Amino acid sequence: MTEENYSYRTSQTLLRNQFPGKGKLKIPIIPKFQEKAGDFDDLLLIGFDKTHLEDQNHLERMVHFFLYDYRFERVWKNPDNDIEKLSRYRAVLSPDFSMYLEMAPVMQLYNVFRNRWCGAYWASKGLRVIPTVNWGDESTFDFCFEGIEKGSVVAVSTYMASEHDNRQDQKEWFMAGYNEMLRRIEPEKIVCYNTPFPEMQGNIIYVDYERSSWRYMNYERGFQKEDLESFKIGGSFYANYDTIEPYLIGKGGGSAYGGEWKPSKPEDFRFVGTPGEVKVSYAKDGTKIETKIGEDGRAVAERHYTTSPNPKYHSNPHDHKINWESPRHGMPNFEKPHINYWPEDYPDGAPEFKKLGGFMMKYDFAGMETDHFKTISEFKECIIRGGEPVFAWNGTVYGVCFSESGYCIAHADGNFEKLCRTPDDVLEYMVGNDRLRDVITRVTVLNRTI
Repeated sequence: MTEENYSYRTSQTLLRNQFPGKGKLKIPIIPKFQEKAGDFDDLLLIGFDKTHLEDQNHLERMVHFFLYDYRFERVWKNPDNDIEKLSRYRAVLSPDFSMYLEMAPVMQLYNVFRNRWCGAYWASKGLRVIPTVNWGDESTFDFCFEGIEKGSVVAVSTYMASEHDNRQDQKEWFMAGYNEMLRRIEPEKIVCYNTPFPEMQGNIIYVDYERSSWRYMNYERGFQKEDLESFKIGGSFYANYDTIEPYLIGKGGGSAYGGEWKPSKPEDFRFVGTPGEVKVSYAKDGTKIETKIGEDGRAVAERHYTTSPNPKYHSNPHDHKINWESPRHGMPNFEKPHINYWPEDYPDGAPEFKKLGGFMMKYDFAGMETDHFKTISEFKECIIRGGEPVFAWNGTVYGVCFSESGYCIAHADGNFEKLCRTPDDVLEYMVGNDRLRDVITRVTVLNRTI
């Protein structure tokens, strides 16, 4: 055996055994947090992705990891690299590696181990550490609370369990694990990031989600070279990420797909109804839409009476099949490509959009559809799910639709077309003298379909 091989085989990077823990699984134990006066007075948190060595303005905050795992994998792979930076803040919550319900059990166990190992390691280096607690279903209760001493201060987040982004809450899952945590750990205090549920018992330190967000920080940090490893997904680097709080924070527990989808805007209600009915609605630009409801009360297809958003790719009418599985599980998604009825192929016109033994109902959503995209991510979500938004900027109407290469954005008459591979490529399109990314939250949305 070479010296190099021996060094690798016995290194802590591989073995991670310097904190043996207790019991069969030997999950490392994070020492109890030693509270100081004022530690929890008007407490705010800062996301790990917003920390840096030059920060002088937010050192009174505690660092949290309620982020997508790829944003902080580096603290596991290279645990020494961020110690100097993290030591400058009031305290650090142990990294909240995901515990999604759909995860393989061995991955859930592995992520509990990583959470506790990082916390124990940082504590051994003099950092003040509060363990973050997460759980899956009841099958995880035998290990997900390990490595935390009774009477410890702990941290949780209710964001993923709360109702948001067209998703119902996952309170039942959250409260089952929370109550078990109270029973097993008997925490002295519980730092709760996001609004606590009324049913939550214990000495709760509520941390305001909005006030802790980047919107209330007095600097906006750009992408840093040191973040490259954190933002590497599947071999690709994602430098053009969106700093939109709901899409960055609150991950890690419950269903990986979020709670069950529910209508949140008036136009969303066309996707649910009585089995067999066809709903008729009208978009802001006057487009007539017929939505067919399937046997389970959810939409299965939709007919749009327009050539919008691009007459080169859309007959009048054209149809969209709707599924609820991908790319956004449990939400209405338009399948690609849509179905056209060109005159040369259908000389007698489009076939009847038949009801499924039901009836026709009319709903008028004209004037009710949301005028603007609230965030860049909302726009990207729309087109990822197959939506074909039509919008106006400085007197010109534009549209985005599906193309074989990915997406097509053009003027509404089909001119000045650009074929794009990704939603980020679409956002680089010039609308007049402006880049779409810079104005997308200010354009007037005429029709978004989703």
